[in-house]
Amino acid sequence: MDPSADASGPAQPQPQPQPLSGSERQEYERLRGAAAVRHRRLRHAGASVLLVLAVLLSPLAVVATWLHEEITDPHRYVQTVAPIARNPGVQSTVTNRLTRRVVDQVDVPAITAQLARNLDQTRAPAVVVNGTKMLGGPLESALTDAVHRVIHKAVTSEQFPLVWDAANRRAHAAVVKVLTGEGTSAVQARGNAIVLDIGTLVDNVKQRLVRAGYEKAAKIPYIDRQFTLVRTDKLDEAQGAMRLLDIVGTWLPAVTIVLAALAVWLSPAHRLTLLAAGVGTVVMMVALLVGLAVVRGVYLDSVPPTALPRAPAAFIFDTLVRFLRESTRTLLVVAVVTALAAYLYGPGRGARAVRSAAARGTGAIGRGLARVGARTGGFGRWLDTHRAWTTGVAITGGALALVLWNHPTPASVGLVLGIVVGVLALLGILAGASGPTANGPAADGPAAGDRHGSP
Repeated sequence: MDPSADASGPAQPQPQPQPLSGSERQEYERLRGAAAVRHRRLRHAGASVLLVLAVLLSPLAVVATWLHEEITDPHRYVQTVAPIARNPGVQSTVTNRLTRRVVDQVDVPAITAQLARNLDQTRAPAVVVNGTKMLGGPLESALTDAVHRVIHKAVTSEQFPLVWDAANRRAHAAVVKVLTGEGTSAVQARGNAIVLDIGTLVDNVKQRLVRAGYEKAAKIPYIDRQFTLVRTDKLDEAQGAMRLLDIVGTWLPAVTIVLAALAVWLSPAHRLTLLAAGVGTVVMMVALLVGLAVVRGVYLDSVPPTALPRAPAAFIFDTLVRFLRESTRTLLVVAVVTALAAYLYGPGRGARAVRSAAARGTGAIGRGLARVGARTGGFGRWLDTHRAWTTGVAITGGALALVLWNHPTPASVGLVLGIVVGVLALLGILAGASGPTANGPAADGPAAGDRHGSP
């Protein structure tokens, strides 16, 4: 027993809360509504800020990812530049330029003059000696034709693209080594200088001399094995830019996706925010494609035709940025599909018509299968009851496939979209083939088509 209860007598009953009066309840409801509106406005504001950031960062994320792969991935870089050596226009330009450089190194007037002196020393007729001066033009033309044939045969051979790929792979590895300081390469960065380390070459030469019988070669004294190739104050800046690109190219795409996902999750109107994210991304990807077209025009106008004809210059530019364009178009298609899906899940008249038509079509096929004995029974009824859940699983699976796809293209997006739509249609057919114990004819009406139509 509680001693305090014995001392003070029986416990007093607690006062019961009094019901709110009419005016007090009105005031309570008003304050509650105001708090809800304020909370909703804060969620809208936060979601809007996150969505704007995600949309604005989307083109930067695409460009950063492209640059990061081109600079750090040797396979991707070689894959980018490989078509340049295989283009007939580029091959023709290279052949003409190399031919001109080779011919320019030959002093044709000096050759004809020497020939004239030799003929004069042999007491050849004066008409023959003087005629050698007219051989300059034909001799240069014949030399040009001969050199052009040799170079064209080499440039258009099957070995030239292989040599081109190997040279670009080695050059790319050397540049990455200088910018990152990682990996093994003879070309290395030392402070503000790029040096060539010939230590391995020196050791190999000493070993070969010893094996050839020159034992004293093993006693060759140590020499400086590093030669400075380039000394520049911009090397630290280039390495810093490389580290920044490594961070931005790796994390900016992930940050952009997270911002968009947070915007959709935070917003009170998830579907509308997803629709806005899709439309905004479409606009930014179109702007990026337009920007690439503008840059292409500026580049072509800045290249003198004497240095590089317009057709090969255009091909080189298009080749170098083709993966950037492909990524931009892929994201554009994904954004269009996302916006379209968000619209079709809405309460619009067109969206309801599409959903009702799809439900009627799959339901009719399912009932036709049920009439011929291909009933799905309880499994079909379970699918019909859990349409929202199965639809979400199918769409999530398609999105995950695109995320895990290595360098997706618009064609791969179309393939995944077709598979998802086919799976959704199959699920609808299986649900419609559950038999006469299903939800009945009403399941095929507008209500069935609109069960996912909340905004």
